[in-house]
Amino acid sequence: MKIKELQKKVDDWIKEYGVRYFDELTNTAILMEEVGEVARIMARRYGEQSEKESDKEKDLGEEIADVIFVLTCIANQTGIDLEKVIQKNFDKKTKRDATRHLKNEKLK
Repeated sequence: MKIKELQKKVDDWIKEYGVRYFDELTNTAILMEEVGEVARIMARRYGEQSEKESDKEKDLGEEIADVIFVLTCIANQTGIDLEKVIQKNFDKKTKRDATRHLKNEKLK
């Protein structure tokens, strides 16, 4: 699915099932909550913190999808074309980091 399609699909879902977008501040708080769920899985499953029995059923992919969904909501309600800004971001990173990582001894 292209990013533009994702933005439309989220918008259509909100209009059909969500009634309306939560306000931007509420969506920002929801985003922090969803990112926290990703962080919890990462810390316990891949980090040094022990995983609770109740966390073992959590699906990292689903939690990442929740983050993407809420980020898409925020982009939609603030008029951001994600395809455009992601391409702009890649262009910036490519120009800025063209040789930076290749020259980083820590990455070898």
